[in-house]
Amino acid sequence: MGAEAALVAIGANLPRPDGSGPRETCRWAVGRLGAIPGMRVVAVSSWWESAPIPPDPNSPPFVNGVALLAGETTPEALLAALHAIEDEAGRARPFPNAPRVLDLDLIDLGGRVLAAGPILPHPRAHQRAFVLRPLAEVAEGWVHPVLQRPVADLLPGVAGQAIRRLGPP
Repeated sequence: MGAEAALVAIGANLPRPDGSGPRETCRWAVGRLGAIPGMRVVAVSSWWESAPIPPDPNSPPFVNGVALLAGETTPEALLAALHAIEDEAGRARPFPNAPRVLDLDLIDLGGRVLAAGPILPHPRAHQRAFVLRPLAEVAEGWVHPVLQRPVADLLPGVAGQAIRRLGPP
């Protein structure tokens, strides 16, 4: 198996137990992504601030970004590594779409299309500005493996979502 590109969305909107804020947690997560056996971080997007989806007036805004990784792995091994990093950060899962210390989503792995365990590409990536805007920075030529549409063609579909660039990684 040759090296494959992986796109991982990074998000946080709660402080970690050590008091680190969401932006610091996202930066910390990039370091942990680089420690996944067989993988290396190739690029990291800017950080972006976005409103929760679905909207929740009791939830603080998210800090989001996307990391481009390269290496050799399986979807199952990479997803397990992402969950382990979330657990290390102190993530709790009290209910769907709850505010969180860290959220790592596997968006794509080598253009694979899988219907289960994990689902690839991520089933809602094309509907989220907080995924597409940073993804376009690190993989501007990315084409959605199911829709067969480049990221530039998907961006207008999320133009109405509240998001703003915070700055470099």
